[in-house]
Amino acid sequence: MVFHKKKIEALRNDGLKFFRSSKENKELVAISERHRGWLGFGGAKMKDDAKPDLKESFIWGYEYQTGEVDDHPIRGPNKWPDFIPSFKENALNYFDLADSLAKTLLEGFALGLDLKRDFFIRNATQPLSRASLVYYPDQPKKMGDDQFGVSAHTDFGVLTVLCQDTVGGLQIQDSSGDWFHAPPIEGTLVVNVADLLSRWTNGLYKSTPHRVVNQSGKERLSIVLAFDPNPETYINPADIFGKNQKSLSDPITCGDYLIWRFGKAFSYRK
Repeated sequence: MVFHKKKIEALRNDGLKFFRSSKENKELVAISERHRGWLGFGGAKMKDDAKPDLKESFIWGYEYQTGEVDDHPIRGPNKWPDFIPSFKENALNYFDLADSLAKTLLEGFALGLDLKRDFFIRNATQPLSRASLVYYPDQPKKMGDDQFGVSAHTDFGVLTVLCQDTVGGLQIQDSSGDWFHAPPIEGTLVVNVADLLSRWTNGLYKSTPHRVVNQSGKERLSIVLAFDPNPETYINPADIFGKNQKSLSDPITCGDYLIWRFGKAFSYRK
């Protein structure tokens, strides 16, 4: 699968134009109750006892077609910054590319457990997947060691596809609890197993703790795709391992789980 460099760069350029624009422009597409649009500084906190993350985000998702019903609290109409005419097309191009890649990877995850290859993606006609442009300003050292671009966390959903820029700042925690840098490598993407996939597989696939510290002296922009299936998808390890194996967590729908996690992480939902 070719992940088109030119399409990534086109979206990155539009993203930088957006985040460098005035607050008044960004407020025209302020975050909606359906988790679409611009989320400003202080709007997210990935860890309960941490400071709010030092970042801004722009979030979009599945693009509704004429006649489709918008029926879920975190899936709804996208909001687009009209002052950047190419933004919508470039953002949807990226969403389609990253969504296709995530589905291909999840076919491999399913085959690795001797499941039908579409096991994790068979209910993804109107997914809860969302993409984000995430903007980190340079973080002055005087802000202290307890300030992060994104504090330590694991991703909420099933699978995350991350496209870094050349600045760096991503750190990963290993199984011993030590943190190490995950520097950008040209032409590659970072893929994280997220909490719902870990829950679904009873911990066989483990979600990855990570954080961002941007003390580069430069602005940093990441492009993220968080893949999640339709909200009614039932996350139950018994569907994989059978009822005789003890599940580490109770069954839950994808939608209910994400609503709970969003309520904890995002200030606009409190």
